[in-house]
Amino acid sequence: MTTAAQATDEHERNRKHAQRGAFYGFYVDMFDIYLPIIALAPAIGYFISPDLDASTTAVITGMIFAATLVGRPLGALIFGRYADMHGRKNATVIAVAGFGILTIVVGLLPGYQTWGIGSVVVFVLLRFVIGIFVGGEYTAASPLAMEYSPKEKRGLNGGLIMTGFPLAYVSVAVITFVMLQIAPAGDLDSPYVQWGWRIPFFIGGAMALAFVAYYLKSVRESELFEGSGGGGTPVKDLFTGQNRKSFIQVFVLMTGFWLSLNTVTAILPGLLGTQSNLTPTQISVTLIVAYLVVAVMYVVCAVISQRTGRRPFLMVWGGIAGIGGTAVYALYLATKPQNLFVVMIMVTVIAVLVVSVWGLTTVYINERFQTGVRATGFGLGYSLAVVIPSFYAFYQSGLSAFMPFEWTVLPLLVIGCAFITVGAAMGPETKDVDFAAATKEPALEH
Repeated sequence: MTTAAQATDEHERNRKHAQRGAFYGFYVDMFDIYLPIIALAPAIGYFISPDLDASTTAVITGMIFAATLVGRPLGALIFGRYADMHGRKNATVIAVAGFGILTIVVGLLPGYQTWGIGSVVVFVLLRFVIGIFVGGEYTAASPLAMEYSPKEKRGLNGGLIMTGFPLAYVSVAVITFVMLQIAPAGDLDSPYVQWGWRIPFFIGGAMALAFVAYYLKSVRESELFEGSGGGGTPVKDLFTGQNRKSFIQVFVLMTGFWLSLNTVTAILPGLLGTQSNLTPTQISVTLIVAYLVVAVMYVVCAVISQRTGRRPFLMVWGGIAGIGGTAVYALYLATKPQNLFVVMIMVTVIAVLVVSVWGLTTVYINERFQTGVRATGFGLGYSLAVVIPSFYAFYQSGLSAFMPFEWTVLPLLVIGCAFITVGAAMGPETKDVDFAAATKEPALEH
């Protein structure tokens, strides 16, 4: 075999490992993110006072979820800067090891009966620190994979990486379903509330540490990054010149992505219990079905955007989600279906219409930044926009002065989808950006 052929084979092996690593990393990242939303939901009484009303309980639950998301931008800043200056691989390893260990620690926490209000305070603080490490994972691993990806396959590869989210969501739901059969949920002394919820957290931590072992052994540093030499001042460079314009545009777009996403992943599961009287087990099954379909749609949307272009696809899909998604969501709230099959159909349609567009996020944001700031730009662009949408529970509380609480989700969805369309319109087409050429200057607007 010639030297050139050997180099080609080595590059292909590196590409495959980088792609797998980005998927696995994003999978364990998302698994950790949604543990409090799905696995802890049937046992939330373990950490909070049983005397609180439903509205206050919803706000506290929202704070637990928001704490992780708010920590992500700080992690993106810290690890993005490190990844752009010193390499993507080590940043990924440190980040995943950090949240893996702390997720296991969360699974060991005592509850309200032992620590009182301190239990939820410590929980929120730990989730914030976990969010910092989580923000570092995709900030480094996804740019590494995209830099190995051929231009004509970036849409497909980016979509495959993003399937880590719905598949992780499904996995948490499956594990929660199984645990509810083994250790049923009920009052404060029920098996699931006392110990069953801990098992998914231990599994999440163990998977993260297993990923670290794989990444250390199999994934090589980005060749494109090595060729650019690293160094520089990525944070300063990100907020100057054309990079700043790119960041502002991505921030607007991702604010819409996160706000619309929360209406489905964070708010809808609770509504399934209050509006359709589903049991925790039925909610888990419904989410499993919906997100298996969404996983397929991630790849479909990303591949279509490779043909149509990212910009027009995002603009059009923002309208589809804002009109169609909101209409089906409103129909669900108005009819309050009690039949499980009907609920599954409606939830799946809502999830497909609102969430499928996420299949473009990894590839699109990476295409918006040049190599010297790509990790920082991707991480902060992806994460910083999560802060405002993270406080969705408080927005709902304010909107409830004008409408029934359960209907407050609809204005949030419409606003989120409008931001997606406007944000996409603010930016250029990116599917033909040459990463090898974009090492010093960002892609030109056109």
